[in-house]
Amino acid sequence: MSMDQQSYDASQIQVLEGLEAVRKRPGMYIGSTSERGLHHLVWEVVDNSIDEALAGYCDHIQVIMHENNSITVIDNGRGIPVGEHPKLKRPALEVVMTVLHAGGKFGGGGYKVSGGLHGVGVSVVNALSEKVVVQVKRDGKIYEQEYRYGAPQYDLRVIGETEEEDTGTTTTFQPDPQIFTETTVFNYTTLLTRIRELAFLNKGIMISLLDERTNESASFHYEGGISEYVEFLNQNKGVIQEHPIYVEGSRDMIAVEIAIQYNDSYTENIYSFANNIHTHEGGTHESGFKSALTRIINDYARKAGVIKDTTGNLTGDDVREGLTAIISVKIPEPQFEGQTKTKLGNSEVRGIVESLFSEKLMDFMNENPAAARRILDKALQASRAREAARKARELTRRKGVLEVSALPGKLADCSSKDASISEVYIVEGDSAGGSAKQGRDRHFQAILPIRGKILNVEKARLDRILSNAEIRAMITAIGTGIGEDFDISKARYHKVVIMTDADVDGAHIRTLLLTFFYRYMRQIIDAGYVYIAQPPLFKIERNKTVVYANSEAERDEIIAGFGPGAKVNVQRYKGLGEMNATQLWETTMDPESRTMMQVSIGDAMLADTLFDTLMGDNVEPRRDFIQEHARYVKNLDI
Repeated sequence: MSMDQQSYDASQIQVLEGLEAVRKRPGMYIGSTSERGLHHLVWEVVDNSIDEALAGYCDHIQVIMHENNSITVIDNGRGIPVGEHPKLKRPALEVVMTVLHAGGKFGGGGYKVSGGLHGVGVSVVNALSEKVVVQVKRDGKIYEQEYRYGAPQYDLRVIGETEEEDTGTTTTFQPDPQIFTETTVFNYTTLLTRIRELAFLNKGIMISLLDERTNESASFHYEGGISEYVEFLNQNKGVIQEHPIYVEGSRDMIAVEIAIQYNDSYTENIYSFANNIHTHEGGTHESGFKSALTRIINDYARKAGVIKDTTGNLTGDDVREGLTAIISVKIPEPQFEGQTKTKLGNSEVRGIVESLFSEKLMDFMNENPAAARRILDKALQASRAREAARKARELTRRKGVLEVSALPGKLADCSSKDASISEVYIVEGDSAGGSAKQGRDRHFQAILPIRGKILNVEKARLDRILSNAEIRAMITAIGTGIGEDFDISKARYHKVVIMTDADVDGAHIRTLLLTFFYRYMRQIIDAGYVYIAQPPLFKIERNKTVVYANSEAERDEIIAGFGPGAKVNVQRYKGLGEMNATQLWETTMDPESRTMMQVSIGDAMLADTLFDTLMGDNVEPRRDFIQEHARYVKNLDI
């Protein structure tokens, strides 16, 4: 370590001990050392730049992905201070980079509000990188310091001069492969999605991304902020009011922004954020918003004479049908709770959000009677449909897990009553269903054949969905119930496997099933219970040897492996029904040899937009999507 002797003193050793703790237990600081933790490093650095922007000093942030998978983040903020830290007698920049929890965010002096997931700060990025170089432009000078595994390589030095008004910070870091053993490769789409989100959540800031590996780039800048976010999420839907309702205000240092817009779908999409962190599990800001919405729409309905007595009140579900909403609060000291620390717990936030939003929503409804009436009509329709769905749901309620009479007749159930080892295959078509029933291991594998296309749940209300026989059979077989009755502990199988043909119809049915699970049983996807079977595309025979291939490339490789001139018989499976029971078991259902794809929602918003594109009523976006992705399609049978 080439370190200046006199700078290597006690305080330095203590500093490195702090960072050593991070290297020993990285998961405590960044969640995990998987791909997710790797990307978290980028957000720690970007959050510092966003804080500068929130404080009013920065309006452009650039993120550059380099060929060697290092990342540079550049901002035009004030630049991290370089003066001596009064206690540690080292330049402030070095302290920020090497001491845990030493940023302008602690002690309330530097920033009123800061993002940062849990304020662990950029020193953690430094500790988990093999190399970091920081350059700061301040007071007409350019300063630089380099670190290896968290340790400064030399004292902070001046490497050049610049204009007095030219300020900012540039950080380049190379993640340490000893820590991120799974991967050190950054994903462009992951960064792009979050950068777009940050640009929406912080109006007026320009954030750009450049991938030098592929030369892909994008730049986001939204003067309308979350209003534009709502329009973006509703872009493929028919909207009920032309422009989103936007509310902005602050009280007791807490800033609140809300944007809502109704569309003609039957699902609600509410996304809430606290200090730019997506609060998946909701919290006090979301509950304040929901109670205000329900109360104001009911008040308005009463004034309009549509609801006469309290018994006819619209419920929260009724008034949120077809709603897209973004709630964003910025708080000096957020408290995060819940399983994944993504639930906002600050109790004072609820009242502030509720009163600000109530006032603005009432004004909007009074000033825009036509839009208000459309919102009200939608809620009233939802209320009527809820009543119909309640009646339909009575039919699908399971009596009790052990009452076999309640199970659908088509289901060939497994003998095991242990859900954790049981799997159900949802198979399309009778011939495939027959093979699957014969080939399965009856102890733990159940088969549920379904016929043809199930209903497109994107275009139907719950009452119609529940009257569809195929869907009813599926709900009953899985056992968890749906909607408000949903209970994951009642799941009868911990693997729900979608098994369809490898053709266009099979893909369509698969999408319909996934849409159904996504909309009405999202928790089974979250729990990792949903899988897609991967039946082979080819059977290759030579003499008595039989090998299966999942792709054309694999087929060619296998044939080449038999040697030149070998006589090989290749069969392409058009559908599952072409396989006999033994073949289906060996290739697709035998846990020893099968491959299955586990379905994860990943980013719910992306999934939602994708479903809208593929399943919604608008032809244009679907056509564009198909044209754009057609080049990735292999083996298209039309």
